[in-house]
Amino acid sequence: MNVILAPFITRHGVLMEVYGEGILLLGESGVGKSETAVELVKRGHRLVADDAVEIKRVSAKTLVGSSPEIIRHFIELRGIGIIDVKKIFGMGAVKDMENVNLVVNLEAWQQGKNYERLGIDKNYTNILGIDVPSVTIPVRPGRNLAIIIEIAAMNYRQQQMGYNAAEELSERISKQINMDATGII
Repeated sequence: MNVILAPFITRHGVLMEVYGEGILLLGESGVGKSETAVELVKRGHRLVADDAVEIKRVSAKTLVGSSPEIIRHFIELRGIGIIDVKKIFGMGAVKDMENVNLVVNLEAWQQGKNYERLGIDKNYTNILGIDVPSVTIPVRPGRNLAIIIEIAAMNYRQQQMGYNAAEELSERISKQINMDATGII
């Protein structure tokens, strides 16, 4: 009943399960969300929704996403048309519902814009009153977005388990600076 009666919104995007994490891909039309979803499916991950993602707030901390029934398991690929992911890749390539754990904003690369380089700053996207961790990935030719999104999912999971690589590097640098300043080498 919680899921049926939960407040919901529909967002233009793609929802994937990547290494057990619900990854919501957002971005302008044509940025490569659906193509990235197909590459992720080919790499063994699961499609939940393409184009329209229905997101429900099922508790004070949990968002669950799914696809509208009419377009469930379909992806539109410009130049090819509509494909049925379940029929092409099999039952294991799709999932009907998944939590929304991480938002990945895909945006066209902007020369001169400062993109996150260390991963220390925490960013969030508010959906239905819940702050969901988010990252922005600049898109430009030659970048393998599927691999980058896999890394984002694994990095998110590590952070949930208490390990942050950026903080670890920062601590190592601070220790080295302190040792250099005190003359201990």
